[in-house]
Amino acid sequence: MDAQRAELCALEAEVAVLRRACDELPVPWSETSRIQKLFQEIHPSDSAGGESSEDLRSRVGRLESELAFLNTVTGISIRNYSKQTEDLTSTEVTEKNIKKVVQKYRLSGNCHMVTFQLEFQILEIQDNESLSSVITDLNIIMEPTEYPELSEFICRAEERRDLFLFFRSLHFFVEWYEYRERTFKHFKEKYPDTVQLPEGACSRCMSICSASRPGFELVIVWRIQIDEEGKVSPKLDLLTQVPQRALKLDKSRVVETAPLSFRSLLRVLGIEAALESLIRLLRAENH
Repeated sequence: MDAQRAELCALEAEVAVLRRACDELPVPWSETSRIQKLFQEIHPSDSAGGESSEDLRSRVGRLESELAFLNTVTGISIRNYSKQTEDLTSTEVTEKNIKKVVQKYRLSGNCHMVTFQLEFQILEIQDNESLSSVITDLNIIMEPTEYPELSEFICRAEERRDLFLFFRSLHFFVEWYEYRERTFKHFKEKYPDTVQLPEGACSRCMSICSASRPGFELVIVWRIQIDEEGKVSPKLDLLTQVPQRALKLDKSRVVETAPLSFRSLLRVLGIEAALESLIRLLRAENH
């Protein structure tokens, strides 16, 4: 019975984290009622009073189903979880009917291919009228060398002690990361003689080379930015590598204005169509 209750508490905590993360994600209006209905079917209101062993097994089953559903919606999966509770209430505070409790959490998991470990503390203060809670410490442990674009964002999330900002932004970062990987892979497979990925399959840049013009190369640098508010967006820049001799012959300053023209092309055509246009332009000159 105690083991089942411990499992139940762990599952409830994981579900609470993911439900809050899910609430932060924009859901298409047409999907909102469907998701709410699924939540009600999977996790109905708990009945009051004591629970038998069978009741606990039933609740654990419902929580596991909801957890699997939330994993699908958010892409976040929690693998390990632990919690410690410490009563900080002093004698003086007790006389004023105020209770202070700090809860220490440790969990690890992943959002698709990105793994993370979290350590945070929540201070709860309860008096006769209200209960308030605040995150007093947040430590995010990740491999900074693997995803350097996340490093600065992680520092901001820790400073703000904003756990749900972390989950929300991580979700969108992973979506853009996978989209960049799929897009570069598509063009590499479609134009293997023209497109190169210097950093491999997970490259942040794509080179477009000219077979007929040695030394002439266009490099697309695709960064994933996370602003102060946690909004995630792509930033694509065009770099040109042109022999000095060719630059002297460029009286119309086409090479110089190419990065600005590429940004305009992105706004008009979108990412995939803009990249396709650049590749075809270079290939047309080769033939």
